[in-house]
Amino acid sequence: MKRPAPLVVVGDSLLDQDVSGRAERLAPDAPVPVVGGIEHRTRPGGAALAARLAAADGREITFVTALGDDEASQAVRDLLADRVHLVELPLDGPLSRKTRLMADGRPLLRLDEGDGRATGPATGAEKALADAGAVLVADYGRGTADVLREALTARAARVPVVWDPHPAGGPPVPGTRLATPAAAEARHFAGKPAPAAPARPEDHRDVLRQATADARVLLDQWGIASVAVTLGEHGALLSRGGPPLLVPAPWRASGDCCGAGDSFAVAVAGRLADGDLVELAVREAVEAAARFVAAGGAHAVLREAGPADAADTSGDARAIVRRVRERGGTVVAAGGCFDLLHAGHVELLQAARRAGDCLVVCVNSDASVRRRKGGGRPVVPAEDRARVLEALDCVDAVLVFDEDTPERLLDELRPDIWAKGGDYALTDLPETALVESWGGQVVLLPYLDGRSSTRLVERAAGRPGAPTRR
Repeated sequence: MKRPAPLVVVGDSLLDQDVSGRAERLAPDAPVPVVGGIEHRTRPGGAALAARLAAADGREITFVTALGDDEASQAVRDLLADRVHLVELPLDGPLSRKTRLMADGRPLLRLDEGDGRATGPATGAEKALADAGAVLVADYGRGTADVLREALTARAARVPVVWDPHPAGGPPVPGTRLATPAAAEARHFAGKPAPAAPARPEDHRDVLRQATADARVLLDQWGIASVAVTLGEHGALLSRGGPPLLVPAPWRASGDCCGAGDSFAVAVAGRLADGDLVELAVREAVEAAARFVAAGGAHAVLREAGPADAADTSGDARAIVRRVRERGGTVVAAGGCFDLLHAGHVELLQAARRAGDCLVVCVNSDASVRRRKGGGRPVVPAEDRARVLEALDCVDAVLVFDEDTPERLLDELRPDIWAKGGDYALTDLPETALVESWGGQVVLLPYLDGRSSTRLVERAAGRPGAPTRR
């Protein structure tokens, strides 16, 4: 697998802290909830979160930010240690620290402290930018982008620059490849007042109309190539001057959305660094943000991320399995090559999903398929096979394995049910003993007779195969 291209992240670091617990009663002396069972969590925030997420994707990350001698600055250094190459600017004042008081997963109150701002000199940072192949600017309005504005302008003329703006910061530099404001930020920069709280939920059509109008204003006002307005559960709207491209979210993810905008910006910047077109980069970034929220947000993602491994995409599956288990549900897994998806596959997967509360599909890698099927297979590469499977409503997650059998993945996931098609009725499955070792069960499900990827390949190649029975 090709290693992801390096990326330089520029922006203002924050320290984010969550104080979380349960709220089961009101205080006797005031009508406020009493939060008990307290748990303290600390994570990098602002541009530091973006840099950490980018590093978790297996990229080589250079992070240019302002840090000082205060406790919060040192905490950010510790959280980023051995994950990014840190290039520091001087910080005038203490680093900004944001503390959320959470009850039952919902924020009750946020405390902001620290007003430090970046200052010069910026020699090391300018050198890092001069060598950058792509740049993500996560501007949180605390001076880092301002100090480096001239160097960023020069680099934007040569390499992709993605700018994630903030109302407290300035506009993107001319030549920026893509700006990624949220809808409220786009409205702010377009010079329009924030709307009053609506009496009813905003109509989706109103959201799109407003985002389209704001993006057009920003393209003219900023003099940049494109604007992607992020719309939360509605996805993102990409504008390049003509009719906008709407990229809907693949599903409606529920959970803590704190950091979802950083996740989007990191994904789109990474794709542009790898040489993708803006349209494809935005599509991938919308899916990445949805997965980020569904997996539990910044804390869950960072907690599960070990040393960066570009080939490890199993975090979503682990999170789904964990949530299903926590509520006492049944985990189902199924596996196969799924080279050319056909009606037999779909019927099997639909039946497997009905057998439990989530379905994880284990898919043979390209090398694994070649060992099983021969040099002409697979017809469809693993990345595309996984994407097609993920598009099915009955599939909750897809994992790709490189071994001849999925036993390693099964031992990791420990599903309650391992589902196979009825065409395996007279076959001794090597996974049976393993699944039964933790109390799981192997089941056979109805399979449409006569459907086969091999037969489809033969027919497409003009070789007569056995006719499909109906």
